[in-house]
Amino acid sequence: MKKIFLPLIVALAGAGIGSGAAIGTRHFAGPKAPPVKAEEPLVFVPVAKVVAPLVLTGGGLAGYISFDTELQVEESEQAAVTLKLPLLLHAINMRTYKEPLATGPDGMLPNITVLRTVVQAACIETFGKTAVHRVAITRAEPI
Repeated sequence: MKKIFLPLIVALAGAGIGSGAAIGTRHFAGPKAPPVKAEEPLVFVPVAKVVAPLVLTGGGLAGYISFDTELQVEESEQAAVTLKLPLLLHAINMRTYKEPLATGPDGMLPNITVLRTVVQAACIETFGKTAVHRVAITRAEPI
């Protein structure tokens, strides 16, 4: 009976010591978690009174649209985005005549989804991919 217990005790003791050594090694010398980056607060930068053409699906001009939009950016980027707003307006104007924004029976209603997509593409061209987090169209009306 003594011959059976001795290998069993040695195996259990070895498993316990090995497990303890593995846990200790992981705790003291294991991989460290990457530092958590503090999120910067986001602010909205208003872009007031943008005028763009309302283009029909066939390519004709239905009229013009006046809209206000706001860009959600990090607080540290607010000044840089505000300085480049004239470039954004130019990029919006260069895209709106190519996109059919007009909807409705008379073509005088703007398609807000397409308009937001146009403004987002202009933001990427003007500010880069990561500067603007969200585009909000706050007012849109035909003129």
